[in-house]
Amino acid sequence: MMKTLSSGNCTLSVPAKNSYRMVVLGASRVGKSSIVSRFLNGRFEDQYTPTIEDFHRKVYNIRGDMYQLDILDTSGNHPFPAMRRLSILTGDVFILVFSLDNRESFDEVKRLQKQILEVKSCLKNKTKEAADLPMVICGNKNDHSELCRQVTTTEAELLVSGDENCAYFEVSAKKNTNVDEMFYVLFSMAKLPHEMSPALHRKISVQYGDAFHPRPFCMRRVKDMDAYGMVSPFARRPSVNSDLKYIKAKVLREGQARERDKCAIQ
Repeated sequence: MMKTLSSGNCTLSVPAKNSYRMVVLGASRVGKSSIVSRFLNGRFEDQYTPTIEDFHRKVYNIRGDMYQLDILDTSGNHPFPAMRRLSILTGDVFILVFSLDNRESFDEVKRLQKQILEVKSCLKNKTKEAADLPMVICGNKNDHSELCRQVTTTEAELLVSGDENCAYFEVSAKKNTNVDEMFYVLFSMAKLPHEMSPALHRKISVQYGDAFHPRPFCMRRVKDMDAYGMVSPFARRPSVNSDLKYIKAKVLREGQARERDKCAIQ
């Protein structure tokens, strides 16, 4: 099965097996959107704008293979618990963000980690899948003074202790410290190409979308690069109905004689 995307004058076909969703969760004002901005365009915005829910899409051509990464930047207020649960159900990789100078945001990450494990366990039991759950817990704002720190490295590392699919990083979205390394480890745990990390591919804009086309390569002037990433400027979040159908399809896969039920999202 292929997913067809349109970017500029170029129509892209991405195999469904190469399409993933990254969900970014955490309390308000911890820097979730700043980390996403660093990932997408390498920029940091000083002005704070509350996030309701932002959706981004990045497509890659890595050695001739197409990949799609959808990024869901969630609200820290989570006014709609059912939507957050649905976001967790449809997520493939997760980033949980707290601020090193805010104890309450760390407690929120602990609650989120527990919820993700519970929700995914429910789905896993129904689909009988043995899929791993790649997750990074991210302590942001390590550029602040140690006098402001309210969460120690040791207690944060306890959240990932003994889980090879979970890692902890202390980062600064503002200074761009450890952000690339964090994404590299996350994609490695998810068994995705390393080149999806921000520092390991050529970033191109939509007008060069033909570089993703299977026709003769049109960017030979770029030396020694075989990985490209492009942010889709017109990406729209799939509807709630589409997400529900996706979950239902996973639970009610054809050929499996099981009772037709699903994880509740209320």
